[in-house]
Amino acid sequence: MQRRCDRNRKRSKRRAIYCPIHGCYIDSVSQKYQIFADQPSQLQQRGMGRRNALMLVATKTTVSIEGEWLEAFWCEECQQKTWYHVCKSDERTYELALAPQELWQQVTGVIDPQGNPSVGEFTRRHSKLVGYHGMKDFQFVV
Repeated sequence: MQRRCDRNRKRSKRRAIYCPIHGCYIDSVSQKYQIFADQPSQLQQRGMGRRNALMLVATKTTVSIEGEWLEAFWCEECQQKTWYHVCKSDERTYELALAPQELWQQVTGVIDPQGNPSVGEFTRRHSKLVGYHGMKDFQFVV
């Protein structure tokens, strides 16, 4: 008779992703946001030949980059959420780097953590307020 714990051994293990600062395990707090290339140079940086990169971008407009994505993680030591550019090296190994500003332009469906530069400080501040306390900034004349 096979024991229950033996049957569960085939289940995939938790991803081994560690904080680059403290070395402790970090938990994902967002979905994976796929990175897309829309310029041949972005594909060339990842090892594709110039001619192939030009042809691919010309035919498909945007190309999904396999094994790379943006994801937010929570570190217990840092006590903060940080966005990382994750590169999958092999089956169980990942490389992390702080998500550079230019990568945010290559991702769809995610909000830039720095905010929209065209939005004023007043609007940004008031979008974070909850309730009626934001009314204090307005002067009503009766």
